[in-house]
Amino acid sequence: MSNVRYVGLDVHKEFIVMAVADGSGAPAEVLRRFESSAPQVLAALRKLGPLSALKVCYEAGPTGYGLYRSLRAAGVDCQVIAPALIPKQNQRLKTDRRDARKLAHFLRSGDLVSVWVPDEQTEALRDLERARDDARLALRRIQQQLLKLLLRNGRVFTEGKEHWTKTHWNWIRRQRFAEESQQRVLADALQTVEQAQARLARLDQDLAECTIGWRLLPLVQNLQAFRGIKLLTAVGVAAEIGDFQRFPTAGKFMAFVGLVPSEQSSGAARRQGRITKTGNRHVRRLLLEAAWQYVGAPATVGPALAARRRHVPENVVAIADQALRRLRRKAWKMTLCKKPACQIATALARELAGFIWSAARATDVLPRTTTAGTNLQQRTRAPQPAGGGGSERVGVSLRPRRRPER
Repeated sequence: MSNVRYVGLDVHKEFIVMAVADGSGAPAEVLRRFESSAPQVLAALRKLGPLSALKVCYEAGPTGYGLYRSLRAAGVDCQVIAPALIPKQNQRLKTDRRDARKLAHFLRSGDLVSVWVPDEQTEALRDLERARDDARLALRRIQQQLLKLLLRNGRVFTEGKEHWTKTHWNWIRRQRFAEESQQRVLADALQTVEQAQARLARLDQDLAECTIGWRLLPLVQNLQAFRGIKLLTAVGVAAEIGDFQRFPTAGKFMAFVGLVPSEQSSGAARRQGRITKTGNRHVRRLLLEAAWQYVGAPATVGPALAARRRHVPENVVAIADQALRRLRRKAWKMTLCKKPACQIATALARELAGFIWSAARATDVLPRTTTAGTNLQQRTRAPQPAGGGGSERVGVSLRPRRRPER
C-alpha cells in the first residue's frame, strides 16, 4: 500500500474544501473547510503528514496561480487541473464536498490533466496584452455606437469607401444636429473615441517597453519573421502559449488552439465537420487574422518584413519562407475550388500554426533570471519542418483580402 496521500481542493474566493484519498483505494473523505489562504492550506496539509508525501490538486479558475506557487515553494507536489477534462460523473448532484472528493479520487487514479502554469513575468505580460485586447474591443464598441447614431438620423458617409479614415473623421466632425441633446451625444462619442484611441496607443507602447528583458523575447523576435505577424501578435502568442516544448507534434498544437476539424466516425464511415474551436480562443483569433495576409500575398519579401528578419536566425527565416510558399499555394488551390474566403483563412491558420510551432521549437528562450537591460542572445536548434515545401507558382492572381499586420 502506498504512503502517498492525494488531496483535492475545491477552491473559492472565501473558502476551500479539502478532501483526501489514501493509497489503499478507499473512497475519498472530506476533511474540513477553511479560509481561502495559502497559510491555512499549508497548516491543514501539515496535519496529514510530511509535505513530501502529499499530492495536491485544484481546478484552474478565477483565483489564479497564487496558491500553486505558494505550495510549490513549500515543497508540495501541486497541480492545477483543467476543469473541462475532469471525468464526468452524476451531473444532477454538484456540491463543494463532491467536487473535492472527485478531485482527490481522480488524482489518485491518474485521470486528471494538469494545465501549464506560466511564470510570474509571463503571466504579467499576458495580463497586459489581454488589457490591450479589451481596449481594442472598447474602441470598436464606441465606434459602432457612433455609426448607429449617425445612421438613425439619416447621415450616411458617401465621400469615400472606408470608414475611420481621415476623410471619414472629418465628415463626422462636420455633422450638426438641430437638437442640442443629439449634438452633445455626438460630442461625447467623439471624445470617447479619442480617449479609447489614446488608451490603445498607450498600451501598444507599454507592450513594446515591457517585453524588454522578458525571457520569451527571442521567441517574440523569431515569430515576427512570418508574414502577418508583428509585435502585437507575436507577444500575444508567446504570452498565451509560453512553453511550446509541451507540444510534441505540430498536430497537438493545432488541436490545442482548436483549428483541427471535428469528427464523428463510426465503422467504415468517417465524417469530419467544422473546426473544434477548443482551447485558447485568443490565440486562435490571432492566427486567423495573420492567415489573411497569405491570401493573395506576393512572393517577394517587402522592406518591413525584411527589417523584422534582420536579427532572426537563418533556420527560422527558412521556416517562415517555407510557410509563405506553402500557404500561398494552398490559398491559390482553394480559390480555384471556389472555397469560401473564411474557409480558406481557417485552413491557412491551421497550417500557419504548424509552422509557428516549428519555429518556436527551434528557439531557445532565455533563463528565468533574465532582467531588463540584459544583452539578449538567441540560440537556435536545427529546424523541425511542420510541412512540405515545393516550388512556388509566381504570378497567380488572387483577389486580395488581407487585413493589416499586427
